[in-house]
Amino acid sequence: MQIIRDLFALDDALAEWAGEGDDLAFVPTMGALHEGHLTLVERARELADRVVVSIFVNPLQFNDQSDLDRYPRQEESDLAKLEAAGCDLVWLPTPADLYPDGFATTISVGGISGRWEGEHRPGHFDGVATVVAKLLISVVPTAALFGEKDFQQLAVIRRMTLDLRLGTRIVGVPTVRDDDGLALSSRNALLSDDERARAVALPGALNEAAEAIRSGESVGHALDAAKARLAEAGFGKVDYLALVDEASLEPLSERGSEAARLIAAATIGSTRLIDNLAV
Repeated sequence: MQIIRDLFALDDALAEWAGEGDDLAFVPTMGALHEGHLTLVERARELADRVVVSIFVNPLQFNDQSDLDRYPRQEESDLAKLEAAGCDLVWLPTPADLYPDGFATTISVGGISGRWEGEHRPGHFDGVATVVAKLLISVVPTAALFGEKDFQQLAVIRRMTLDLRLGTRIVGVPTVRDDDGLALSSRNALLSDDERARAVALPGALNEAAEAIRSGESVGHALDAAKARLAEAGFGKVDYLALVDEASLEPLSERGSEAARLIAAATIGSTRLIDNLAV
C-alpha cells in the first residue's frame, strides 16, 4: 500500500496506473476509521482495479472550532486498517494542499442543502461540496463511495457531481450498524460508556416510527412518539426528526407512493449523532 502526502507523488502514482489502463474507485474519509469505512473499501475493490482512500479532516465543513478540535484523529491505526483491507493508495493531504494561500473558491449546492443539516450547521455543505470536488478533480476516479448514514451529504454530493459534470459515479453504500443497531460513526468514540448505552435509543426510535408509519399511523403521531423516546433516553436536544422524500429531502406529512426516509439528528451528552432509515 502506498502512503502519499505529496501532491506531485500522487500525480505520479495515478499517471502510472492510468498508463496501465487501471480504473480507480475512491473513498474519501476524515479518518478515525471503523467497519463502516472498511465496508466502503471492500465495495470499492469490487468496482475497480485500484482503490484510493483519502484521510483529511476538512476544516471548511466545521462551523464550530471546538467540534473540529475534538474530532478523533488516529492515523497510525487508520493506515493499518486500510492496509489489511486491501487499499492500494492512501492520500493524506494537508490543508495547504487543498486550500493554498489565496484560496477563494467555494461550491454551494442550492435547494437540497438548505434544510436539516444545512439549517443547523451553516456553511457545512459548502465545505463538503468544495472539498469533495477538489478531491475528485485530483484523483479522477471512475467511482466514489459514500455511506448512506450521511444521507443528506450523499444527496448533495450527487447533485454537485451531476451539475459540474465531474464524470465520477457516486455510489451510496448502506449504513453499517453495531450489533445493537447504533450506526457506526467516528463520533461514537466521543461517547461515554453510559451515553453509548443510551444512544441506541436513536435507531430504536426510528425503527419504531417506521413500523408505525407503515402500519398506517399518522406521521405526526409517530414522530412525536419517537421524540419522546429520545427524551426518555437522555437525549438533550433533537435538531430534527422528520419523514422526507428521498429525492428532494422535502418533509412529508403523510406516507405516499414516493420513496420516503426518516432522518434525525440529536445530541446526547456533548456528542451530536445523526441517523436515517428508509420507510
